[in-house]
Amino acid sequence: MPPDAQHLWRGPRWALAILLALLGMVGPFSIDTYLPAFPAISQALGATPVQMQQTLSAYLFAFAFMALFHGALSDSLGRRPVVLWGLALFTLASAGCALAQTTGQLVAFRALQGLSAGAGIVVSRAVIRDLFPPAQAQQVMSQVTIFFGVAPAIAPIVGGWLSVHLGWHSVFWFLTGVGVFLWLANWRLLPESLPPEGRQSIHLGHLLRGYWELISSPRFMLLALASGVPFNGMFLYVLSAPAFLGDLLGLAPQQFFWFFLCTISGIMGGAWMSGRLAGRIPPKRQIRHGFVIMLAMGLLNLGANLLFTAHAAWAMWPIGIFSFGWALMVPVVTLLVLDLFPARRGMASSLQAFVGSTANGLVAGVVAPLVMHSTALLATASLLMMCVGLVSWIYLHHRWPEIGRTATHS
Repeated sequence: MPPDAQHLWRGPRWALAILLALLGMVGPFSIDTYLPAFPAISQALGATPVQMQQTLSAYLFAFAFMALFHGALSDSLGRRPVVLWGLALFTLASAGCALAQTTGQLVAFRALQGLSAGAGIVVSRAVIRDLFPPAQAQQVMSQVTIFFGVAPAIAPIVGGWLSVHLGWHSVFWFLTGVGVFLWLANWRLLPESLPPEGRQSIHLGHLLRGYWELISSPRFMLLALASGVPFNGMFLYVLSAPAFLGDLLGLAPQQFFWFFLCTISGIMGGAWMSGRLAGRIPPKRQIRHGFVIMLAMGLLNLGANLLFTAHAAWAMWPIGIFSFGWALMVPVVTLLVLDLFPARRGMASSLQAFVGSTANGLVAGVVAPLVMHSTALLATASLLMMCVGLVSWIYLHHRWPEIGRTATHS
């Protein structure tokens, strides 16, 4: 933490949390706002379903790839330049999407959006830990998670309204406006939390040694798996929503919001509780509570779907409570990741985001299509992905019992 960190942000912590949460919301907004416009874009550009899928895949692959580098660049150049350049490129890419005349152009600009959109969420985590000691950092991280949880609910509503009333181009003009607003807000408000004396060399050899140091650390990889993979126990249901809610539970599209309300309430509730517990109980106990809740809900969800025919009256609640458990533990695990290598917090955030993005991509492209048409298979896959994180944490806990016993004070 810089010696003058307490003077870098003089406003209330919740205001910084909102600023950083808005940075993190760029990624979800870039996906969820344009999904309702798929039919209109396909018709206007004469795009096949495969080509429309490419506009999503190009974004996701570019996002995951560049997530590897945003944090490392911020370790070398400072936090502010990476955020501001990322937002500038995102704004230009969004305008390019709005002006695209062919599917190829749209795919190219969507890829550029993906390359730039991850800067905010990766660097914001490092900024939080730069500025605050562990307990306060956990409170801010929890507040960011609360605000971040609203994005998946708002984005499709905004995108659907814009697409219907103003045409599909307006969705990307809206994202362009978001980029301009965020660039101005961060240029004016975001402090530089990494002093020059704390920066790393940008020399290629030095960067490669840093990546190898993190990748070869079993503690880092286990923590990254514990934080990144369990999210997909919930995300799987979000990806499978049309089949799960419409085909299996028999809900009309206008009733889907009950599911999203349930999961988002779980995320926001868990994040709020995480902030309340910051500094009051050891980090590892809070992580254990989160995993116990997810495990209990995963087993209950699987048992209920094996024994009974799924019904909307009860089938969504276990996923909402599962989301509560995930949001309770993930701010703590994220801080443990960042504190393993304090001199390379940006790089650690990058690699953590890459692990999570890779898991999300595999679930979206491989797992969800295989299991989305069976509630029992959905529940089984959800439980198994949570168990990847649980087993990672249990092994880490037994091999390095000191991790998470007490918060660090640096």
